[in-house]
Amino acid sequence: MSDQHPRVDLCSEFIASRSQLRDAATRILGCRQRAEDVIQDAWFKIAEVAPTFEIRQPMAFLFQVVRNLAIDRHRRMSMESIVFGDEEEGAHVVSGPATPESDVISRQTLSLIASDLLTLPARTRRAFELHRLDGCTQREVAEELGVSTTLVNFMIRDAMDCCRKHMS
Repeated sequence: MSDQHPRVDLCSEFIASRSQLRDAATRILGCRQRAEDVIQDAWFKIAEVAPTFEIRQPMAFLFQVVRNLAIDRHRRMSMESIVFGDEEEGAHVVSGPATPESDVISRQTLSLIASDLLTLPARTRRAFELHRLDGCTQREVAEELGVSTTLVNFMIRDAMDCCRKHMS
């Protein structure tokens, strides 16, 4: 470690500037509660940074971590709003009692979707499963698979297109 750049305790810096970091995330997300979630995620990321890792501009580093997480969250919310409807939309759907015929149709549709998912490349299918079934963020999926978040976004989109084929 260089004498020019004394070691900085990132966790202490994070705590001292938490409100400014939250405000930065709020500007990106437009929601203080979502920004709080991002700040919590950022805390875990910051805590993972090795103490021997030299950071010359700790505040810039902290703001960049929060900014990246907030942008990832915003992108995910945007994609989900396109793919999924609001909960309220489903509240007004009239659904009769399940019939044997509707059960068979539902099972057949699910079977077709499952079969189609098996035709996808294994990595695409795994990205979809991690994101949609296990609830991982696109960044977590990217780290797990060793690919970029952009590629993960495309893989999830391809898998969703595959699923939609039998829903329309």
